[in-house]
Amino acid sequence: MMDARRALPAIFRAGLMATLLGAPSLVHAQSPEQVSAVANALEWREIGPTIVGGRVSDLAVVEQNPATFYVATATGGVWKTENMGVTFSPVFDDQETSSIGDVTVAPSNPNVVWVGTGEPQNRQSSPWGNGVYRSTDGGRSWSHLGLSETHHISRIAVHPRDPDVAYVAAVGRLWGASPDRGVYKTSDGGVSWDLVLHVDEHTGAIDLAMDPNDPRTLFAAMYQRQRRAWGFNGGGPGSGI
Repeated sequence: MMDARRALPAIFRAGLMATLLGAPSLVHAQSPEQVSAVANALEWREIGPTIVGGRVSDLAVVEQNPATFYVATATGGVWKTENMGVTFSPVFDDQETSSIGDVTVAPSNPNVVWVGTGEPQNRQSSPWGNGVYRSTDGGRSWSHLGLSETHHISRIAVHPRDPDVAYVAAVGRLWGASPDRGVYKTSDGGVSWDLVLHVDEHTGAIDLAMDPNDPRTLFAAMYQRQRRAWGFNGGGPGSGI
């Protein structure tokens, strides 16, 4: 747990910023230079979670309440804070894998949280996962939804109005060819999946973005790669948007 004394200056600065930007009368009275000066006074600080395994692979913020967010780690599972990062709690420790590639909160229901396992970075030490999980109670319990052979999941995009519609970007196996690479879609909360974008067995989906104004429009970044004991091949004709 982080020392609360370290958090006080940042909380004070954040409160001052919120006051300046949140009160119409004060915003009207402040010049752009003054607002910029306040913003420039804000500093980055480390808030944790500390002493957990691996790299931080993703963040997911509850838009309705930004004090609550989830942190995904390469080998340390998923962590949740409800107080702007003052304290963190592990919420994924009871699952079969602790390697996480993505965590995503459904925009229309903050209790619905999707997790894609398997760190997607191209490293010799990148551990693989066993597919997709979903929570409908804010991370207190999880259901395993399959896609176990995808091994490494880089991104999950959830429909802005329907938490049961989601797309999963799967990188696939790190050390060999894999027919399970590509982008998957579910329309029933993960009960069933369709492979909706597949390039070839050497090319996976490394990132995925949904148009917020049109959830039927998606952009997928495809990455052709294969690691070997003596190096790796990155890029190739399969790569692209």
